[in-house]
Amino acid sequence: MTQAVEDGATRPVYYESRVMKINFNENILSLIDTEYDIMAHNADPDVIEMSKRKLGNMEAILGNSETINSLVEDIICHYENYRENLLKGKAMIVAYSRAIAISIYKRILEIRPSWKDKIAVVMTSSNNDPEEWYNIIGNKQHREELAKKFKDNDSLLKIVVVVDMWLTGFDVPSLATMYVYKPMVGHNLMQAIARVNRVFEDKEGGLVVDYIGIAKALKQAMNDYTSRDKKNYGDTDIANVAYPKFLEKLQKCRDLFREYDYSKFFCGNELTRGRTIIGAIDFLMSNRRNDDRENYTKEALLLKRALSLCSSIAKEDEREEAAFFEAVRVLLTRILKQGNDKKLSFAEINAKINELLQQSIKSDGVINLFSNVERDFSLFDPEFLRQISNMKEKNLAVELLKRLITEQVHAYKCVNLVKSEKFSEIMRNVMDRYLKGMLTNERVIEEMVDLACQIREAKEAGEDLGLSAEELALYDVLTEPQSIKELYTNAKLVTLTRELNEKLHNSFIVDWQKRDGAKASVRMAVRKFLKAHNYPKENCEDVVNTVIEQCELQQNNLPGNNF
Repeated sequence: MTQAVEDGATRPVYYESRVMKINFNENILSLIDTEYDIMAHNADPDVIEMSKRKLGNMEAILGNSETINSLVEDIICHYENYRENLLKGKAMIVAYSRAIAISIYKRILEIRPSWKDKIAVVMTSSNNDPEEWYNIIGNKQHREELAKKFKDNDSLLKIVVVVDMWLTGFDVPSLATMYVYKPMVGHNLMQAIARVNRVFEDKEGGLVVDYIGIAKALKQAMNDYTSRDKKNYGDTDIANVAYPKFLEKLQKCRDLFREYDYSKFFCGNELTRGRTIIGAIDFLMSNRRNDDRENYTKEALLLKRALSLCSSIAKEDEREEAAFFEAVRVLLTRILKQGNDKKLSFAEINAKINELLQQSIKSDGVINLFSNVERDFSLFDPEFLRQISNMKEKNLAVELLKRLITEQVHAYKCVNLVKSEKFSEIMRNVMDRYLKGMLTNERVIEEMVDLACQIREAKEAGEDLGLSAEELALYDVLTEPQSIKELYTNAKLVTLTRELNEKLHNSFIVDWQKRDGAKASVRMAVRKFLKAHNYPKENCEDVVNTVIEQCELQQNNLPGNNF
């Protein structure tokens, strides 16, 4: 197990005791201990027969309606508050017997009727089963369908109640939570809890929630580990392992924000909270905090992972503070992330923060970071540019504009190579002067807003000339040399552009850009066209190369090459 974890093949398994939540008395705990002893010591038939008189009552006791009700209420509370929004929300409930599994399932649906598609029972049927069970258990085909759904991270099925099935050899990597209401020992116990140790995304580990007192059996099973196993994973109690780690990472995040007051996050309204988060991001965006920014994203992620294991024992104010740090991390990462084709939207930000708060502090409502606007950031929206210019958080404004302009210029390259290179050069120059301290935040924002306006005007330029975006790209290639407009009238250049575009389309064949012979033919067609229209010889080869590159970019990005 240790080697598998160290190799990255599995994740550690952690333990949380909730035995007292269902109010077992000492007699019941004694019965459970007796059953553990029988299983653990491989008792002979006579000993087992003698103990049956005591253990015969266990089914009735564990299946008592009051006990089941207490169990189910705590599972629902624990799942909804601490596990439902983690990863894909997959959880497994291990029941003591088939009858108890049915009771758990039915009671859950009585309390949460909306969970009809969210929960299922997985076990084989028997001829002695009550008729009503059939509609719950189904046949082999039904179980196979449940297996597909449970492995599907996008399916509505999130929770399964099992007895023996799926406790060995059934892997669902996103499964992160196991609620145990069945005595298990040794190899069977380790096989069962291994259902939650598979690697998945940023899963910190699997959590086993104990309602039956498996701690002793778990420790006994640990004795079968090597010395290295015991040292690394001998104590898996979240109170002793995950919670201290959470507190350590919480303090590190606090230290990184020692110069920023985020106290209003805990006592303000939704808008105040949103502004506090934006202010925190702006604080980290300062050029002098480059190292802190990188360190913060790492520590805040570790904080989130530690909390994913111990949120049920963390204090409310600790969870709330962690929610603040996670909201900052998520938005900071999203803003800084490069090469992402998805636009950054107000609605997305608001929804994400609300989700974080729902998970961590159960806060209702949506935090709006920029008033109540719910639309994409757009460089072509004067209102958005005005909002950016007026932001108090200048570091964040600079970063937002830089990322958005860079994204738009990159996208524009497929449509208009000449203009995109011009805009890229302007952007590089602005940022170089900014990083050297030659431009203030206010001034760099002004220059980037001006660049955004130039990009918008470039998009509209083709409409003024009566040219499509594709034709405008060729027009910009033809008119790039400074002397061209002295040799041709603008009307003549527009005409040449349209004729060249038509010539190119007549020269294209399927996948021409991937075939050397076909590309050479297109190159020759452009060269002949320029010569026929007396285009300056000294500029011809550069124009030919740029036209071919522009056409390749457009062709390789079809469909959807509109800016």
